[in-house]
Amino acid sequence: MKYSRKKREPGKIKLRIILVGVFFSLLYIVIAGRVVYLQVFRGEMLAGRAYREYYRTCVTSGKRGTVFDRNHNEMAVTVDAMSIGLHPSEIPDVNQVLPELARAVNIGVDDLGKKLNSNRSFVWLKRKMTDDEVAAVRQIGLPAKAIEYIPAHKRVYPNNSLAAQLIGFTGVDGIGMEGIEYEWEKELCGNTVSRTVLMDARKRYLGNGDEQAGKADGNDVILTIDSAIQYITEAALEEAVVSAEAISGMAIVMDPQTGEILAMANYPYFNLNNYRQYSRDLWRNRIVTDAFEPGSIMKVFLAAGSIESGLCTPDSVFFCEEGEYLIDGHCIHDSHENGWLTMREIIKISSNIGAVKISERIGRKNLWETLRRFGFDSRPDIACPGGTGGLLSFYTQWTTVDTSAIAFGQGVSASAVQLVTAVSAIANGGLLLKPYVVSATTEPDGRIVQYRERKVIRRVISEQTAACLKEMMAEVTSEGGTGAKAAIDGYTVCGKTGTAQKLNEEGQYTDKDYVASFLGFAPFNNPRMAVLVVVNSPRKGYYGGIVAAPAFKKIVHEALNYFGVPPERKNTGENLMALVKQEAKR
Repeated sequence: MKYSRKKREPGKIKLRIILVGVFFSLLYIVIAGRVVYLQVFRGEMLAGRAYREYYRTCVTSGKRGTVFDRNHNEMAVTVDAMSIGLHPSEIPDVNQVLPELARAVNIGVDDLGKKLNSNRSFVWLKRKMTDDEVAAVRQIGLPAKAIEYIPAHKRVYPNNSLAAQLIGFTGVDGIGMEGIEYEWEKELCGNTVSRTVLMDARKRYLGNGDEQAGKADGNDVILTIDSAIQYITEAALEEAVVSAEAISGMAIVMDPQTGEILAMANYPYFNLNNYRQYSRDLWRNRIVTDAFEPGSIMKVFLAAGSIESGLCTPDSVFFCEEGEYLIDGHCIHDSHENGWLTMREIIKISSNIGAVKISERIGRKNLWETLRRFGFDSRPDIACPGGTGGLLSFYTQWTTVDTSAIAFGQGVSASAVQLVTAVSAIANGGLLLKPYVVSATTEPDGRIVQYRERKVIRRVISEQTAACLKEMMAEVTSEGGTGAKAAIDGYTVCGKTGTAQKLNEEGQYTDKDYVASFLGFAPFNNPRMAVLVVVNSPRKGYYGGIVAAPAFKKIVHEALNYFGVPPERKNTGENLMALVKQEAKR
């Protein structure tokens, strides 16, 4: 059987080729037309749309300035971080990814669920996240349209709780809320800038196309604080408060020759990196903001007024009534039955009756003027928030009992800064200096914006009076003095104890609650530091010489070693007072 194949007509083949060619030609024309339409007529719109897909314009601030101590150690720094925002409507099943998201960023499921189901088009998942948290969120695999990665800055405190109340902290928006961070906000904060942020198709941050934030960084703040002295002070203060089972404590160290604050400690401490986990009461810098009745510390300034007025000398004698003295129906007591005492002995053993007798001799006006000269009627301008000027009423308002109480430190209040500033005037020879805790502010490139230095407010006592007071304060820490526990081998320490009764809820003084303190400076020759230690409501002992003096001793001793100050003498008990009197006469 034979098969035959029809011959295809050449015309039909040619027609098919033409039809295919026409089809593809028309297709190319349509494509070309579409390209021309998109490029020429819609190009600008599409370019803008593409730009918006891959770039985001963010209004942010430059990095916040760094806070340094006096040796340029970092106390507060700013690091790069990431914030993540969500578009809940772009998440296919919110409830399905909710547990994973909550676990990734360490947020409660219920709290996060409220945000994601709030019908808002955009919510913050978490701001200023750690690298681990960002990585955990990426692994969840949310749709690109549902998530935004936004670069941010995070404030970090390398030393955690060191000088916490002084430095303060910033809130989630990077604005200072407490301490130096708050008071120096205008200097530290970066300027607001607009920057273009480049994202990939999955909305991951790639970099900045026109980064300008570096030019808008805030200025740096350099403190007078020495981190080493701050650590020494905090350790000694904590030991004193814990040992005495007290509520709280304060300690401040000042250079009496310049007015610089070398350390400022408030106990209990808190971690600046987790400040929300602590009570607001712990955030306050009580050294600056709180005034308290200093007790017998004020006898030093009473003595200053009596010598400066010419009405008394260190060897003036007063009868101390054998331990009890009745004034307008109120009985003043001493801890011992003392008879005749010189003024130096009154200061050494801290006789309340002796202080009252001195105040009676010089009069209330002289006493008021003395305290006023030492700065107890004004708020120290120390560039920290919430400073107080204490309480010193006008002398014409004082009753006889008021005058007597003020003579030994009750009925008058002062802040810790005021007290250490006042005693520094005795240490440096009679000059009241302006205390300060910030020495300079600088631009990011190191150029100085402003610089602070020693400033004399006024002369409060003569050099001769200051020398007499130093001599008497040195006897306080000698054998038999109330501050003997503050004595340091190899050095002559000048100081004064304070034990003040606190007021109860009815406004009455109680014999069950006290403020124990010790104020002084060292060494006797050319004092390098003035120190105040205050222990609030101790339960194990309450005398300043028992509770606060050992902490003072530890701070001063370790600080002198840190500064490399050589001992003044080899044998602390040998000819101590002879040395003191000899130096006082120079």
